[in-house]
Amino acid sequence: MEDAGQHRLALLKALGDNTRYAIYLELARSPAPRSTAEVAESLELHPNTVRPHLERMREVGLLAVETASRGGVGRPQHLYSLEPEAPSLGLEPAPMPLLARLLAQVAALVGVEGEEAAVVGREQGRRSAAPATLAPTAGAVDEEGGLSACVDGLVADLARLGFDPAVAGDGESTTVAFTHCPFAELAQAHPEIVCQLHRGMVEGFVEARGGAVVERFGTLLDRQPCQVELSRV
Repeated sequence: MEDAGQHRLALLKALGDNTRYAIYLELARSPAPRSTAEVAESLELHPNTVRPHLERMREVGLLAVETASRGGVGRPQHLYSLEPEAPSLGLEPAPMPLLARLLAQVAALVGVEGEEAAVVGREQGRRSAAPATLAPTAGAVDEEGGLSACVDGLVADLARLGFDPAVAGDGESTTVAFTHCPFAELAQAHPEIVCQLHRGMVEGFVEARGGAVVERFGTLLDRQPCQVELSRV
């Protein structure tokens, strides 16, 4: 009993550091193991700053580490995730799936239509794009870099949400495929609401960021993988 108490105290001490606490939350939210570079990028820190914190958290039993080959020369990449046996410390983000399902059912029950869901999505998309619009690329609207900058920002936002975006393009237009859908369960039950909500989020982001327009948005109803096609303004 005393050993268990001491171990729990060691975990709490390890998370007493603000950076380790932020790392813990980042990995708790992540659907897949993350590399040092990915964690550092998410927290806007240098990898050399993050690395010793990850190692300390591994030592006390908070994190599990696995290695992944880079497919070439060099050392294997370390990927970190929360240790399955680590006790819950009450710091993880509250689970939301039940609430999301209930809200989707309410929306369907009261007759919310796809375009109404898209309006809500556009507002969220504009908010997500706001940091990127504070310092837009010079000449973004009429230079090739405008499309590129918009796509980069959109891809980063989609990745943050868990859509695992894949990009293909020819300079004049770009297709961003959503190879994973974090809303898949809800989308299959209520595609007319969830897919249109996502469409609005993408359209709002692109509109606020500038430099591109949405040409087509494919959903669960009409193509796999779901995707958005963008072109230069």
